[in-house]
Amino acid sequence: MPTKYVTRGGEFLIKETEPQAIFIPEDWNDEQKQIAQMCQDFLEAEVYPRLDAIDAMEPGLMESLLDKAGEMGLLGISIPEQYQGFGLDFLTSMLTTEVLGAAHSFSVALLAHTGIGTLPILYFGTEEQKQKYLPKLATGAYKGAYCLTEPCCGSDALGAKTKATLSPDGKYYILNGQKIFITNAGFADLFTVFAKIDGEHFTGFIVEAKSEGITLGEEEKKMGIKGSSTRPVFFNDVKVPVENVLGEIGKGHRIAFYILNIGRLKLAAATVGSSKRVITQAVQYANQRHQFGKPIAQYGAIQEKLAQMVIRTYVNESATYRATFDIDNLEKTLLESGEPYEKALLKAAQEYAAECAIMKVFGSEALDFVVDEGVQIFGGYGFIEEYPMARAYRDSRINRIYEGTNEINRMLTLDYIMKKALKGELDFLSAAMKVQKELTSVPTFSTPDTSQPLAWERLYLQNFKKALLMVAGAAVQKYMQKIAEEQEIMLAIADMAIAIYTAESTLLRVLKLIERNGEQNHEIEKAIVQCWFQHCAQQIQQAATKAITAFAEGDMQKILLLGLKRFTKVQPVNVIALQRKIAQRLIEENRYFLNNF
Repeated sequence: MPTKYVTRGGEFLIKETEPQAIFIPEDWNDEQKQIAQMCQDFLEAEVYPRLDAIDAMEPGLMESLLDKAGEMGLLGISIPEQYQGFGLDFLTSMLTTEVLGAAHSFSVALLAHTGIGTLPILYFGTEEQKQKYLPKLATGAYKGAYCLTEPCCGSDALGAKTKATLSPDGKYYILNGQKIFITNAGFADLFTVFAKIDGEHFTGFIVEAKSEGITLGEEEKKMGIKGSSTRPVFFNDVKVPVENVLGEIGKGHRIAFYILNIGRLKLAAATVGSSKRVITQAVQYANQRHQFGKPIAQYGAIQEKLAQMVIRTYVNESATYRATFDIDNLEKTLLESGEPYEKALLKAAQEYAAECAIMKVFGSEALDFVVDEGVQIFGGYGFIEEYPMARAYRDSRINRIYEGTNEINRMLTLDYIMKKALKGELDFLSAAMKVQKELTSVPTFSTPDTSQPLAWERLYLQNFKKALLMVAGAAVQKYMQKIAEEQEIMLAIADMAIAIYTAESTLLRVLKLIERNGEQNHEIEKAIVQCWFQHCAQQIQQAATKAITAFAEGDMQKILLLGLKRFTKVQPVNVIALQRKIAQRLIEENRYFLNNF
């Protein structure tokens, strides 16, 4: 396992990280692998044979599957043993999220229950609330749902209109309002509801679904995840006992934002599991489908698709578990130092809020890429509902919308980092000034020690960071506090940060493997790194050019573009040969083969 807490959130942009400081999926222990296999076995036996019935919303089916999951303990992975859960750590819960995240609509219902339906009470509930509700949520006796979104307010959660008013006798809060797009609403027993007390103090409430005054709208007819229950919930003078206030009055945003941060990272883990399943289905089809006398897997056009699917999935997995470990590690470190439980969790999630936003964006877009190529590999059959790709394609699209749209998360990425810089928590501005000085000096061109594995990629990573510091520093100098209003520039810089974080995470993973097992045993992983760095160089160059030409003119623009050319220059690599190597291994294995269970 890696060492203790090493870096701060966002620090990856200004400091180097050692391979031994990160967690990689090859570090899973036997117990964790057994839990992952248990989750896989459950899906194979209970869920995958019933996907059509789930999508048809067969009455009672989803509830019964959740009950079975509860009997196996899959709903209580994160819940402490004293509340009838397993009490496993964040890393292990993320592993189960990866495996269970591949089951389409069932995944949505289960992960909503175990995540946003349960975690608010686990992390912010009083002891009495935990004792009353957590055992029922852990076993599936109660199904959970999370009521945040309103017709007027999507990403702007604090703009909620639902109101809570204290009753004259002081025993209840009276809720009035409407929530929309509520997952599990059709069968939930328990809602976590956010409302403004007296129209002002944003607060969380635990609301039992049987409460008088709660009504449900019709099931939404959705593009994908058709089997998950998604309904509006109406509150008409609903009485909520004062003891069911969740957390502090007026501090509901702390609950909402923590759950969103963790939810974003859990979404990335779920996309890893989904991507692995789609890749296995795609390569098996490509090996079976013959055209012009041979399997389509033998054609270069198909091999390129398969290789790119593997690359993005491996990158997604590498970065997701790097961020997961950082949060888990900081939580444990803070708790050991005497920090109260709630504060430790809040601090850890907020510390890595930028990384959570990055992974939400990357994971959802990586899966969209994988399923889109999966449809293409299946050809006409990819468009037919009897084959698996149509469902995978439809179900993937929602990921770029919920947990905050990808546009919002891109802007939040830079916003989180800049706020840290302005508070002095991250020495971002000094690093940016250092790069600016370098631009005006005589350029030096370093040559790496090529006796070291992936030496060029290590050098490229340093330069990629300089490119971002150069662009972001110049943009902030021009716009100062108004930089948030320049959304297109914010989006471009965020794309640079996403490329850097994913590239570094993948490089560190492979360097750690090479150090452990020898370079000759990880040729495929090295090929993935080399291909991804070539892609990132192009992505950073394109995003930076877009930003620079938007805010800089004349000599300043010329200087910045010259600097960008220097910082994104990479040695030519035979990407086609590397992709063929990756694809050929996949074709031989006939399934996703890199750290699969």
